[in-house]
Amino acid sequence: MEMKKPDSSKMHSVRTPEEAISRLRKRALDRRDTRSFLSKLIALALFVWVLFGVCFHMVPVANDDMKPTLRARDLQIVYCFPGDLTANDVVVYHAQGTRRTGRIIGRPGDSIEITEDNRVLVNGASPYEGNIYYSPPAYDSDIAYPLVLGADEYFILSDFREGAIDSRQFGPVKKSQIDGKVIAALRRSSL
Repeated sequence: MEMKKPDSSKMHSVRTPEEAISRLRKRALDRRDTRSFLSKLIALALFVWVLFGVCFHMVPVANDDMKPTLRARDLQIVYCFPGDLTANDVVVYHAQGTRRTGRIIGRPGDSIEITEDNRVLVNGASPYEGNIYYSPPAYDSDIAYPLVLGADEYFILSDFREGAIDSRQFGPVKKSQIDGKVIAALRRSSL
């Protein structure tokens, strides 16, 4: 009687118990690694969404109203929970249905006046504005100077004071209209 040779393809599928256990362990470890990676990826995506969707916004500058500090198409990083806003803070706010950027000149309770010789007076004194190179003419509007700001009102001017649209045209800005404080800017030339 002739003996048949074992089929080599069947020999590879026959395993020892140790090989079978080792293979099952490897599959389990691969699944655990995949789950771990996916959970870390989801956590990272959630962190980035909270960071840049809730705490910070990246807002492009719409026009040259803030030149030379900011120029059109610069990218502003805005902190959305600034707490106390002080004079000279640059903020992003909504007024007349448009998102704007400006510098806080007056805070709640301050008296603001723009004189006939185009000077800004806050509580009777000229504030220090070292990087402002333009004079702020008063606009033809319904705003009567001196203007005393209410409990949650801010007077905001653009750095390019000759022709920019700001509180001289539409009056004080309420705190609820302020999106946040600009903490950094990326120049369009570096993008």
